[in-house]
Amino acid sequence: MKVLHLDTNHPLLLEQFSQLGFENHEDYKSSKEQIEQKIHEYDGIVIRSRFTIDQQFLDKAHNLKFIGRVGAGLENIDTVYAKQKDIFLASAPEGNRNAVGEHALGMLLSLMNKMTKANRQVKKGKWDREGNRGIELDGKTVGIIGYGNMGKAFAKKLQGFDVEVICYDIVGGVGDEHARQVGIMEFQQKADVVSLHVPQTELTEGMVHTAFIQGFHKPFWLLNTARGKCVVTKDLVEALKSGKVFGAGLDVLEYEKKSFENMFVQKPKAFKYLRKSKNVLLTPHVAGWTVESKVKLAQTIVDKIKERFC
Repeated sequence: MKVLHLDTNHPLLLEQFSQLGFENHEDYKSSKEQIEQKIHEYDGIVIRSRFTIDQQFLDKAHNLKFIGRVGAGLENIDTVYAKQKDIFLASAPEGNRNAVGEHALGMLLSLMNKMTKANRQVKKGKWDREGNRGIELDGKTVGIIGYGNMGKAFAKKLQGFDVEVICYDIVGGVGDEHARQVGIMEFQQKADVVSLHVPQTELTEGMVHTAFIQGFHKPFWLLNTARGKCVVTKDLVEALKSGKVFGAGLDVLEYEKKSFENMFVQKPKAFKYLRKSKNVLLTPHVAGWTVESKVKLAQTIVDKIKERFC
């Protein structure tokens, strides 16, 4: 098989594909249009989020047998059309779920204990103990929306705390020993913390909006390590201002480019508020971006392709 690698990844992908007898080709700079001119030559492609694999691209990929997406989601691929063309799709949520779980927990503890604010103040010579009095996680109810690989990993990390963990998912029967599955009404009644772990779909885009936030019985902390477009930022800002949301840990932003590789050019008013807010913690889409996950993501793709074709 001839495989075209469109994004740089851990070298084990190239090494192990070569060991399997695959012919590796690398092209990390050509435009999508240039790639389309030669994609018919390849049996497989490996990509992260460089560009969208749409119907036009797939129509030119006459010999394509698989797409390896080195990441958790497949939203940058027209999955319906790819499956119609009998193209095997391999993503790797197993590869970075632990990293995402750790990152979400780290953000939550940092927010509740005002670590970012305190760190900034101490470095400027300000010693404000009372102003940085924290809130303990014990005794709280942590609600997880989306109980797949990422949600389960976060729930597992919470087992050392005296908390109730509940989950909400459109798929029934996903609860386990780490989280009790509930309906949306109980979820909104009980949650002190809301952590998003959903893929980006038509159902999840803009799911956290004013009406959704107002449906909660008490103020809560919001974490988003899923996809930025799941949260309507301007509505979140209003909730932060009113106190309906205590604070937010956002690893992803509504305004991100589809490649996730660069910050957006325009900086909307709502984002300016997030930047200045003392109860908002921002990271650049790195929840699943660890030294270890880079290896595990690549290995997961190799294993899935090997199982299917070798």
